[in-house]
Amino acid sequence: MFDAFKVALLVLPLGLPVVAQENPMVGGAAMFADRTIVANAVNSKDHETLVAAVQQAGLVDTLNSEGPFTVFAPTDAAFDRISDESLSQLMMPQNKAQLAQILTCHVVAASVMSDAIAGMIADDGGVHPVPTVGGCTLQARMQGGKITLTDEQGRSATVTIADVRQSNGVIHVIDRVLLPAM
Repeated sequence: MFDAFKVALLVLPLGLPVVAQENPMVGGAAMFADRTIVANAVNSKDHETLVAAVQQAGLVDTLNSEGPFTVFAPTDAAFDRISDESLSQLMMPQNKAQLAQILTCHVVAASVMSDAIAGMIADDGGVHPVPTVGGCTLQARMQGGKITLTDEQGRSATVTIADVRQSNGVIHVIDRVLLPAM
């Protein structure tokens, strides 16, 4: 009995860090692979604006659904690159459809890890088109060992934290809000 107890004490502490290390921390919060995209995002201090925008656009139920989804999640600092006036206007109820389109241009209807994206970029000669749920097509490239995404307006975002597993997909944190062609 003592040996089984000793083994349990050894296995338990060793098993916990493996699970915790499975996903990177985002916004100072642990991200749990058994929670949905929204359930994890609400805990990230770096994604408060994104969470508010998802709520305002009426996308919470969608991003809590089974998926799978890949979400390129702009940080609060990415939203800070948008003027306060423009962001306030987007968050108005009468602009809900436009906000939803912008947000869904950050979502792919599949769960795609960074190594798969990098492989597609390489297979396509350095640039891979990424069609989104919002009807946008992003252009994925490798730059300095990191994935970059260029939107339909020529604006580029870099994946700063990749492969944050979720129960309904994956999040890749990005440093810029991507926009559809206007």
